[in-house]
Amino acid sequence: MMLHPLSVIDRVREPRAGMYRGKQFRPPRTASPCPAANQWPRTAGRVLGVLIVVGGLATGCTNSADPPQKTAAQRFLNAVGAGDVTTASRLTSSPGAARGSLRGTLAGLGGAAKGTFHVTSVDPRAATATAKFNASWKLPGTTALWRYSGRLPLRRNGGRWTVVWAPSDVSPGLSAGLHVQLRRVQPPRASLNASDGTPIFVKTPVVRVGIEPRLVHNLRSLAKALAAVPQLQSTAAEISGAVRTAANPADFVPVITLRRPVYEQIRSRIHDLPGVVSGDDTELLPPSSHFAEPLLGSVGPATADLVRSSKGRIADGDETGIGGLQQTLDSKLAGTPEISVVAAGANGTARKTLAVLSRSTPGTPVTLTLDRSIQTAAESALSGIRKQASIVAVQRSTGRILADANSASATYDLGLAAVVPPGSTFKIATWVAAFTAHPELTALSVVPCPAWTVVDGRTFVNENRFSDPPIPISAAFGYSCNTSAITEALDLPGDAVRKAAVALGLGTTWSLPVTSFPGSVPPPSSRTEQAADAIGQGRVQVSPLLMALMAAAATSGSPVRPSLFAGTTVRRGAPLPPSLPDKMTALMKATVELPRGTGHALADIPGVEGKTGTAEHGNDRPPHSHTWFAGVQGDIAFAVFVYDGASAGLSAVTITHAFLDALR
Repeated sequence: MMLHPLSVIDRVREPRAGMYRGKQFRPPRTASPCPAANQWPRTAGRVLGVLIVVGGLATGCTNSADPPQKTAAQRFLNAVGAGDVTTASRLTSSPGAARGSLRGTLAGLGGAAKGTFHVTSVDPRAATATAKFNASWKLPGTTALWRYSGRLPLRRNGGRWTVVWAPSDVSPGLSAGLHVQLRRVQPPRASLNASDGTPIFVKTPVVRVGIEPRLVHNLRSLAKALAAVPQLQSTAAEISGAVRTAANPADFVPVITLRRPVYEQIRSRIHDLPGVVSGDDTELLPPSSHFAEPLLGSVGPATADLVRSSKGRIADGDETGIGGLQQTLDSKLAGTPEISVVAAGANGTARKTLAVLSRSTPGTPVTLTLDRSIQTAAESALSGIRKQASIVAVQRSTGRILADANSASATYDLGLAAVVPPGSTFKIATWVAAFTAHPELTALSVVPCPAWTVVDGRTFVNENRFSDPPIPISAAFGYSCNTSAITEALDLPGDAVRKAAVALGLGTTWSLPVTSFPGSVPPPSSRTEQAADAIGQGRVQVSPLLMALMAAAATSGSPVRPSLFAGTTVRRGAPLPPSLPDKMTALMKATVELPRGTGHALADIPGVEGKTGTAEHGNDRPPHSHTWFAGVQGDIAFAVFVYDGASAGLSAVTITHAFLDALR
């Protein structure tokens, strides 16, 4: 039997109360002409399906009360908001022109831009109409919404309504040749200051060196020539690969950015090579290439990882901190940018401002504890060292970090974050333990110093197997007699040396904004390990910062926690026994003043006290060894560390001399 369409419509629109599969059907309470799917019984759904196929009178669940002009306008705006340029342009009177303009606008707003549009009214005419709408855009890099109202002209075209295309269809204020663009303008970056309040990073002239692929005559020859220039820090393979993967022959393929004086040194070697191009610029840079790097980090264009992890605070193209304190403090130093929407021409030049979404706020300067002259002296002392090495200096009375320098080859901040054995510098803790347990001992008390000693079958020897008859503790310390320290430690409770190290600051929780290591010494599991701990081997692990603080505590009488920010309240630990500072000062002076003292090369520099160290590590035979010096001069406590330095014949004492000599 043929169903009459009208009877079907009557049943769908005006359902009568009745039973459907044993359930009472009630008309939906909503007044909406598009009820939710679960408001209709299954039988009614099937009837509606018949309507669609047989009658062809509906195309989807839309408000049937809406005029077709409004429906056409809403469909166009929805496509624009979703970034569907293809669909949006097809709904206009000029698909080609609309496609290009819409692509420019959506690209200018950022790939993640999403718009929500609502047509509020339609002014129908005979063959034309005007739809009024409200727009709200969620844009990348800001939580502020871009809201505005607009008007959309429509006309009937071949039986359907289309949008009469004009750039202003998307946003009022646009005209031919213009597109919408999201613009971020960062305020000047606030300064990261040295302890004297002067900025460490300042605008510095640089030269950006790169390659323009279309100008290259012979890529292999060019790459080889550039790789031969050490200042460019690139291999031939890296250079060739970058050029080959350039998207456009006219691209600038960056090689390196150099300070102008460095560029002038190599200009004659690279300037005339076919394909090499360069340009002048400025960057925020510290006084020298390695000045407090990696503690401070650098400033430059935001990386993709930083943009992604910032959760919208940083956008592509922003200048931001990269690594170190510049990155850690970026939100404070950078301030917030002004974010606006502008109408821009094809070249990106803003013609007019459509909206200001947020005003900029300046960053806040941060003053550090770093002393410019001490940091410079440390950098100078490490300038010719090829091994990984560091110098850390703190103010003995407060723990404020005055310098943190690392050699150019250091792959991370050795000074603050290294986890390494201290060797004989740890005898500072050993003799603090002895003096604490036996207050009657003095620097002149006599102790044995044989060439070797055996502990539970393991032999411990002095360097070069030197031996002495019983000698004062100050001499045993100054000569770095291992057997004296081990003999004394084995007469103490098993964890006495560890407790002394803790009293000097080891293992304390530090409140530093960068990665650092406060040291660790597990309780010894055997007498052999107890003996090894006494000379800074075994499972003892420290950082140069910790050894500088331990030297400070042993000679001042109380440990202090390190700080990096000026004005930070000094945090002191429990005071040591009152007699300890004088006793430890006598021992550390002996290292330098005694002719056989391991630090005697420093005797020509006034007021230096300290302890040398050689620390074996790894499983090679013979083992590799680090070299150390931890000491004090006046109110400065410091540690010098060279990774594998002893194995390479590098003396931490020699570097210490260069450091302290630069301070005179």
